[in-house]
Amino acid sequence: MFLTNLTWPAVASLNRDIPVVFPVAALEQHGRHMPVFTDSLLTDELIRRVESRVGDRVLFAPLTWLGNSHHHMDFPGTLSAEPRVYIDLLNGLLENFIAHGFKRLVIINGHGGNDVPGRQSVFETRQKHRDRKDLLLLFATYWNLGAEPWKRDPTIQQRVMGHACEWETSMVLRIRPELVGDLTKTVDVPFGNAFDPAVRGWTMPDRSEPGHVGDPRGATAEKGEVLFSCFADEVVKLLARVGAWDGKSWEG
Repeated sequence: MFLTNLTWPAVASLNRDIPVVFPVAALEQHGRHMPVFTDSLLTDELIRRVESRVGDRVLFAPLTWLGNSHHHMDFPGTLSAEPRVYIDLLNGLLENFIAHGFKRLVIINGHGGNDVPGRQSVFETRQKHRDRKDLLLLFATYWNLGAEPWKRDPTIQQRVMGHACEWETSMVLRIRPELVGDLTKTVDVPFGNAFDPAVRGWTMPDRSEPGHVGDPRGATAEKGEVLFSCFADEVVKLLARVGAWDGKSWEG
């Protein structure tokens, strides 16, 4: 169920063990062929599909479209919250629902740049409420939950998420094809090896002149449907685990 459709008495009547989901994404450049709202469009569609399957077993807050996108600021159109501001924003969302008595809070993320501040936010909020053994705070990026879409459609070439890549371009082709530019004018921008397993600080111009990473030329709407389906499956599984948690143990 969607929070935006409920009255406050309806929210007050909910079981406080219901999982509450905060979808987060971004507004940032996605190469020359994709809209700046790509991450938010895709995350919103994913959440819509998940909600249709879980119904009143999960409460979904509205999408937070502003993310941490400083590494894209060389490209006009990008909007980005300062990292500390973004962490505090996420902390605030969690604190709001802790104040309302809810105990199982899950941030579902659809933008890679939110990953580090998102992990930090659930860490910080948990430390603030360190005596609450009944509090479950999770941050999850939807494409990192274990989906293997290439096993369902062997024509999918990518194995990890890129940026305005085969995956994201296919997903936008599935829901908003009119927003995708001429893919014949795009090129393959290899993922490369950025000193793995070390983590490198980077900006997008370090990696890509056009602003995308991966090869969008193989994208199709059909692949997009497979990707949405696989990612939705994994989010549904995660939320089932959250709902089944016994309220005290480390395992989930």
